[in-house]
Amino acid sequence: MLPFDLTEYQERLLQTKERMAERNIDVLLLTDPSNMNYITGYDAWSFYVHQMVAIIIDEPQPLWFGRYQDANGAKLTTWVYDENIIAYPDFYVHAATDDHPMDFIGEILQQIGQGTRRLGVEMDNYYFSAKAFARLQRALPNATFVDGDLLVNRVRLIKSPTELSYMQKAATIADKAMHHGLEAIRANVRECDAAAAIFYHLVSGTEESGGDYPSIVPLMPAGSNTGIPHLTWSERKFQEGDSVIVELAGCYKRYHVPLARTVSIGQPNDALLKLAPIVTEGIEAVLQKAKPGVTCSDLEAAWRNVIARYGLEKEARLGYSVGLGYPPDWGEHTASIRKGDNTVLEPNMTFHLIPALWYDNFGIEISETIRITEAGAATFTNYPRELIVQHPFLLNQHGGEIS
Repeated sequence: MLPFDLTEYQERLLQTKERMAERNIDVLLLTDPSNMNYITGYDAWSFYVHQMVAIIIDEPQPLWFGRYQDANGAKLTTWVYDENIIAYPDFYVHAATDDHPMDFIGEILQQIGQGTRRLGVEMDNYYFSAKAFARLQRALPNATFVDGDLLVNRVRLIKSPTELSYMQKAATIADKAMHHGLEAIRANVRECDAAAAIFYHLVSGTEESGGDYPSIVPLMPAGSNTGIPHLTWSERKFQEGDSVIVELAGCYKRYHVPLARTVSIGQPNDALLKLAPIVTEGIEAVLQKAKPGVTCSDLEAAWRNVIARYGLEKEARLGYSVGLGYPPDWGEHTASIRKGDNTVLEPNMTFHLIPALWYDNFGIEISETIRITEAGAATFTNYPRELIVQHPFLLNQHGGEIS
């Protein structure tokens, strides 16, 4: 069963073709699995091999290209007619010979009359290698290649009611996983065991909604490493006095709601106690500023004005648009909450707001995923927006916790 009505997929395709026409693109070749999913519904862990969706501006349906053993998955998960699902043989996969999947795809495009047209390709995409582009050019020597990067990503910026409902389910999963994950972070508990608790609840989800795998694994820098935001976990045991940053995302039908909190095992140090209320004050300032008509740059300025009063600066961007995603990222790669990004906010845009502060030997991160509404902004999750303190505890004779 498709996660969206056919009319929604057709509307996405129509909007994409309108943008293609504006950029004089006849054929758009999608290799980002998020964009392939957005246009067709295709959903499988097959992005480690070459695959593609081709949108031909004067054809009613896109074409799906992929590995032969993945073709039935395309038939199962997409709205595309079976005859538009075109599979290449397995000898193209990681071939010891000179064969490459783009040779096959290029030959098909040539055969169906697309070999002399303007072809847009996603130039800055994890899944489209330099070799793939070179082979596609070789296979289609008379085509004109242009940059089609982020074309579909920009269509994705404004979410439909169904997309928002999926993000709300993801938010409930995120809240639950954060609760259980922070409960697992105690002195003498291994970091990997806390990560396992988070993963369990991300995947098991709730009674109403099972979880999906997130595009980024839980990030869990601890102790003096909390100033290094993209560390994961080790087999090290947490120590009394450690602070730990947990950044995770609930995921439902590939839609993400990220959430980050900082926890202190025992009494927080003075730096955390000082920074936590500044960060939360900054979040409130951004939420008050956010509404249709203001820009991403305006939101960053609201945050910057708060922290400047305390003599602080932040080098990294404050956030980014978020939603549908596949590894290695849940961001949409379009609008960023940073100085100079003049993207105008519209209702039903969604952002991961990360007013974190990272220094050489420590850091703090308290984040929210927000939706722009007609009246302002709303958060998806409900987890307490504060520095979390896990006090030492003993176990009573029944195995329960006592303070």
